[in-house]
Amino acid sequence: MRGPGATAPSLRQAVAEGRATEPVSALVEKIRSRPHAVTDQDLDGLRSAYSEEQLFEIIVAAAFGAAQERLCAALAALEKA
Repeated sequence: MRGPGATAPSLRQAVAEGRATEPVSALVEKIRSRPHAVTDQDLDGLRSAYSEEQLFEIIVAAAFGAAQERLCAALAALEKA
């Protein structure tokens, strides 16, 4: 998240934390809530503003952030059990 990349580390971190702003917020929310429903159409509108490499980094950051949140929730539930 913090290393060099095609997108700014601050953008990747915000995406991972679910704090993405327009124009990527709708894509990030969809990845975090229903990733199975993401299609090329979700990316088409962003391709004029972002390269394929940048979109890849945004997608990975969103998926990583969602996975990290779910892992933390699962670990907390295990501690309470």
